[in-house]
Amino acid sequence: MFIDTHTHLYVSEFDKDRDEVMKRAIEAGVGQFVLPAIDSHHTKAMHALCEQYPDRVSMMMGLHPTHVGENHVDELAHVEAQLKSGKYVAVGEIGIDLYWDTTKLALQQQAFHQQIQWALEYDLPIVIHCRDAFKEVFEVLDAYKSDRLRGIFHCFTGTEEDAYRAISHNMLLGIGGVVTFKNGKIDQYLSNIALEKIVLETDAPYLAPVPYRGKRNESAYLPLIAQKVADLYGVSLEAIAAQTTANGRKLFQ
Repeated sequence: MFIDTHTHLYVSEFDKDRDEVMKRAIEAGVGQFVLPAIDSHHTKAMHALCEQYPDRVSMMMGLHPTHVGENHVDELAHVEAQLKSGKYVAVGEIGIDLYWDTTKLALQQQAFHQQIQWALEYDLPIVIHCRDAFKEVFEVLDAYKSDRLRGIFHCFTGTEEDAYRAISHNMLLGIGGVVTFKNGKIDQYLSNIALEKIVLETDAPYLAPVPYRGKRNESAYLPLIAQKVADLYGVSLEAIAAQTTANGRKLFQ
């Protein structure tokens, strides 16, 4: 069995066929799904999916960096109120994104700091979104380096040096469809990373693996990612499934 540690199955891209998407994923061997939060407007839909599949779906709570804006105070208040309910397995996805907009860096840093503090307060792992911002993300993480802080670098696309630095912060590497891309680059060194330090994810509906690149992603494609990882490490698909599932279970408890 696989765990899709990062999948947005509650978003509108799946409104017309969500049950079929879930069925295909389960038939493909994906037995557990972890949903990252985006902002308050998505919370209701995320809860609805969790209520429909309570034995298979777990939720994170957090404010996505690209949704940090003028209303960030209200959005963070929503995150805090939700975390108090105890319904979540992680604080995420949180972090810094400088790909779309560089003008809100200070606000993103502020939100990142606050949500890490809540993760420590509630003893939850964090799930980091980092795009064009490794330097900035590590600057924040360096302020909290301890055994208590742990989590996942979602959709990891950094260098090998970045990978080891992330691991030094008790972070696992979230490996998704990018590993199957010809220009993904992480395939050049991934097998140097201990298998105990990676988890698998789709980030559906985004970043579909080859041969579906450019199309809507879904959790049923997770075994394609796993097979590429198995090929890189020179081990069986079953070995990848067993180890990455164990890694995910340990982190999310």
